[in-house]
Amino acid sequence: METRLASSEDMNAIGRIAGKTELFPPEMLPEMASDFLNNSKSNEIWLVCEDNNEVIGFCYTVPEELTDGTWNMLALAVDPASQGSGAGSAIVSELERILSNRKQRLLIVDTSGTDAFSLTREFYSKNEYEEEARIRDYWAANDDKITFRKAL
Repeated sequence: METRLASSEDMNAIGRIAGKTELFPPEMLPEMASDFLNNSKSNEIWLVCEDNNEVIGFCYTVPEELTDGTWNMLALAVDPASQGSGAGSAIVSELERILSNRKQRLLIVDTSGTDAFSLTREFYSKNEYEEEARIRDYWAANDDKITFRKAL
């Protein structure tokens, strides 16, 4: 497995994974990735994980405005056929390495408090993220927003 910065050639695979995992509609991807792909000074980070030259996972991370060294991982997904392979952990590890090398302080990520996201919350805990906050009924009635954090 290899983890690297994404390129424009990876966008179809990222869109396919986003659609398969229902993370976001693939048609949103061109606008989401536009700054990263078209602006050499973009602060956004898009990473992909490849296995046998096939993109099997990705993440999208941005700096939090008005903070000193805090970043928000807005998207992390692994193709369902490759979940459990270590690709998600490899992506997160590479992201943490990049941010640490840039002398950044904190990485946060939001997820849902529903049973459907219990494996997601378990993933972040296993990767040494701490549950920092919970906003009840944030996403919908009975669907809390849970924020995890990791000091870099």
